[in-house]
Amino acid sequence: MNPSAFLLQSVTLSQTDQVIHIQSQSPLTTLSSAIVGGGYGRARHILNASVEKNFYVDDPQAWLHELAQGLNVAEPFIGLITAVKLHKARSATFQAEGLTVSAVITAGVGNAASAGITPPFSYRPGTINTILLLDANLTPAAMLNAIITATEAKTATLKERNILAPDGASATGTSTDTVTIACTGAGELQLYAGPVTTIGWLIARAVRQALNESLSAT
Repeated sequence: MNPSAFLLQSVTLSQTDQVIHIQSQSPLTTLSSAIVGGGYGRARHILNASVEKNFYVDDPQAWLHELAQGLNVAEPFIGLITAVKLHKARSATFQAEGLTVSAVITAGVGNAASAGITPPFSYRPGTINTILLLDANLTPAAMLNAIITATEAKTATLKERNILAPDGASATGTSTDTVTIACTGAGELQLYAGPVTTIGWLIARAVRQALNESLSAT
């Protein structure tokens, strides 16, 4: 992935061995399951930090805030942690009907799990962090719909690659996956983001491509 690139017209990505830093000129409307900045919000910065597989701190939120300060981010941000080496990160961008979607994914499946089958708690590292940047204007309900669509595309990709949980069940993800949706608010209001809407189709295509490429990276 280009270590310094534009994802959308007003959103840039910079990358080091330690962190992927996505920065928007204007605040984005966000919905995220991130450890920092989760829930609904507004943010200009998204950080995906790489750590060693044996990483442990008592307060990961404080650790991420310290990292953000070192990057001169002194405002609300979304913060993620991954044990995946960032050279395996991949992005994919698709456009249609005046809408643009960029997916940025870091994928590790050492902690693969099958929802409803794999029992709670696991010490194994591995997570799939999915960041979706939408040059679009979605209602809150449509943003939730977008997370469902992205998750369906992720799970389908894992099934197609025959990735299994430790008990042999088809993996639906890992036990620590995150999804972040970030919208510019541009254009016509999107009421839905299911897999056969235009915005949902773009989301699913971007997730499939970026996830496949990240899983294939060495």
